Amino acid sequence: MHDGQVRTDADLAGRLIASQFPQWQRLPITPVESFGTDHDVYRLGEALSVRLPVIAWATAQADKEALWLPRLAPHLPLRVPLTLGIGQPEFGYPFTWSVTEWLAGEDAVNGDLDLTRAAEDLAGFVSALRAAPTDGAPDRPPGARGSPLAELDANMRDALARLGDGVDRTAVERVWDEALEAEAHPGPEVWVHGDLLPGNLIVAGRRLTGVIDFGGLNVGDPACDLQPAWSLFRGASRDAYREAVRTDDAAWLRGRGWSAVQAVMALPYYWDTNPGIVRQSWRVLASLGGVG
Repeated sequence: MHDGQVRTDADLAGRLIASQFPQWQRLPITPVESFGTDHDVYRLGEALSVRLPVIAWATAQADKEALWLPRLAPHLPLRVPLTLGIGQPEFGYPFTWSVTEWLAGEDAVNGDLDLTRAAEDLAGFVSALRAAPTDGAPDRPPGARGSPLAELDANMRDALARLGDGVDRTAVERVWDEALEAEAHPGPEVWVHGDLLPGNLIVAGRRLTGVIDFGGLNVGDPACDLQPAWSLFRGASRDAYREAVRTDDAAWLRGRGWSAVQAVMALPYYWDTNPGIVRQSWRVLASLGGVG
C-alpha cells in the first residue's frame, strides 16, 4: 500500500513475543484480516493482540495510545484497548510495536448492528470524549484530524484532480466548498478520535461495545467525529446520531467536509492496493450525495 512498507507475518510476531514478552510466548498467534492501512494485527491467545506498524509514519501510535488511553478510558462509556507492552525493533523489524488488549466482538463492517441504538451509543462515546480533560494534550500537526479544513484544501483539490471523471466532482466540490465556508468551531478545542470508520467500531450482541485505532487522536474541531453519519449511519439512524451528539448546522457542514476529504484522498492512494478502503470511500461519497 505504501512506499517503504515493511512486511510482517505470524512467525515474526511470534519471535518478537518470545524474545521480549516470554510470559506470552506459548499463546497461539493468528493474523487478523482487515483493510487497515498502517498496522498488521495478530491475535495473541484469547485476550491480547500484537500490533506491528508497517510504515514509519505509524510508529508513534503505540506510544500515543499507551500514554493517553489509560487517561481517557475512565471517562468513556465504550471500551478502548489498553496497551500492555511496548516492544522494540528486533530480527530486522525496524519499528516500535505494541501488545494491547483484544476487544471481543466483530467490527461494524461485518457485525450485526442495531443502527438506531448504535447512533445513541456512539454519540455517548463522542460526547464523553469531547468532555474529557485536555490538559497536556500534544500539539496537533498541520492538517491532522481536527484541524481547520482549509489546511487540507490543497490536498483535497489534488486528489479530486487525480480522480478525474471517476467521481461527480461538481457534487463533491459543493460539499467541500460548503464545509470550507461554514462558521469555524467557536472553541475550545476538544479530544477527537478522528477515524470513527466502521472498521474501528467493535460490535457484540448487536450493540457497540468498543472503539479501537486511536492513531488520529488529537485535540481539535469536534466536527471531525461526525464522520459516522455518512460512513455508518443512514436515514433515521443518521438523524438519531445528529440529535444525540447535539451538533449545529455549521458543525454538520464541517463534518460532511471531513467525510468527503478522507474518502476522496483515500481513493487515488489505495485504488490498486486496498479494495476494502475503496469500497468504504465510495459508500461515503454516495451517502454524502444523498444529504440535502
